[in-house]
Amino acid sequence: MAGVTSDWADPERGVFSISVAAEITGLHPQTLRIYEREGLLEPVRSIGGTRRYSSHDIERLHEIISLTGTGLNLAGVRQVLALQEETRLLRGEIARLRRQMQAAQRGGDTEPAG
Repeated sequence: MAGVTSDWADPERGVFSISVAAEITGLHPQTLRIYEREGLLEPVRSIGGTRRYSSHDIERLHEIISLTGTGLNLAGVRQVLALQEETRLLRGEIARLRRQMQAAQRGGDTEPAG
């Protein structure tokens, strides 16, 4: 089927209804609504306002389940998720700076910036 593209592979695309997301994660749909209200995840909404959960949302729900299973409350979960995101962004910045430094060194600039 050449020429057919699939948006299913996009981990950010909201494809699961709340009932399917609840079934996949083993959570009650009301729990998903609470997590959304608490700011732990933000499923996309269809034009009609229906929540649509992505693969990324499902992964995040599994992470929330894991964290609450260790005894963290939702405020603690929110803090851990925020720190994980900050770490991810900082690692990206470090990688970018390393590439920039390597490019500068290849260009003959071997002196440290500063």
